[in-house]
Amino acid sequence: MIAEQPNADVDLGADRSLLIVDDDKPFLTRLARAMEGRGFEVETAESVEEAVAKAKANPPAYAVVDMRLGDGNGLDVVSAIRDRRAEARTVILTGYGNIATAVTAVKLGAVDYLAKPADADDVFAALTRTAGDKVEPPENPMSADRVRWEHIQRVYEMCDRNVSETARRLNMHRRTLQRILAKRAPR
Repeated sequence: MIAEQPNADVDLGADRSLLIVDDDKPFLTRLARAMEGRGFEVETAESVEEAVAKAKANPPAYAVVDMRLGDGNGLDVVSAIRDRRAEARTVILTGYGNIATAVTAVKLGAVDYLAKPADADDVFAALTRTAGDKVEPPENPMSADRVRWEHIQRVYEMCDRNVSETARRLNMHRRTLQRILAKRAPR
């Protein structure tokens, strides 16, 4: 859920431009509205191509970029922003977090890496956190079952929702995978 309460005690600086890139239109709209309420001048994009064009035309001071977009990888957007504006503060959002992509994102200049669904407070905190601030551990870390389920979902999506190919890649029986996919996500 995205809260829309402004944080008036944080100075965003003179340039409050924020580019939000996500192909989930309802999420993009809610996050944009919430960040405008926190003092940002928001621009949105729904694809890598659109985001890179906007970053080249007017590089933002802040950016929130989804890792996996319909036409490519959000890291290309981070790189394009960094090429035009080295001091830009970028946060990566992803539904499929793993250590390798988090490390790559940080090497490309992202200041934080958040798992979806992230709320506006988390995004705002990540964008405005200073170098010395420590990140609080999550109140409710994912269970081992949830991590396993997320991995299965990621592989399933990578295989274009093909159950047989996903089962082969995960080295599990197809019927077992079908049962797992039919269940709700564990908490």
